[in-house]
Amino acid sequence: MGLPDHHLTEGEQRIRSFHPHWKRLVVPFLALVVIIAASSAGIFFMPSFAYDTYARLAVAAIAVGLLTVWSFVPYLRWKNTAYVLTSHRLTISTGVLSKSNDDIPMSKVNTVSADQTLMERILGSGTLNVESAGEQGHVTLRDIPRIQDVRAELFRALDDASDEEP
Repeated sequence: MGLPDHHLTEGEQRIRSFHPHWKRLVVPFLALVVIIAASSAGIFFMPSFAYDTYARLAVAAIAVGLLTVWSFVPYLRWKNTAYVLTSHRLTISTGVLSKSNDDIPMSKVNTVSADQTLMERILGSGTLNVESAGEQGHVTLRDIPRIQDVRAELFRALDDASDEEP
């Protein structure tokens, strides 16, 4: 997930691989339930008339289109967003049809901070802010599951990386 083992450098070890928090899928799941219920009711309770078959097909086609846009695409985005923390870098992989990979070397990380709202604290997720000396400078990762564990592992990796430097 995110970074295959054969892409790791010599001596590099995978610490953690994860997707964004599952809370990103709540709204797409609710949309799925509402669209299926509404389209089923629309098809079932549609009165009989000359072109009722075409009307039912139109309702089904609209339902499939809405399901694609409001449920399937968000799920694919969630499933194809991966974060990989290794002993040498933090990799962010995004994209469904085309892939984008961003690597932040541990040696370039300056500051790591985590923010959590009350609901995020209850769910165990949060926002991770990583400042580095690289091109981007500041990366914000939203909806990170088990944010405190990830932050602690990131600090351990940073300490290990600083110990290895001359």
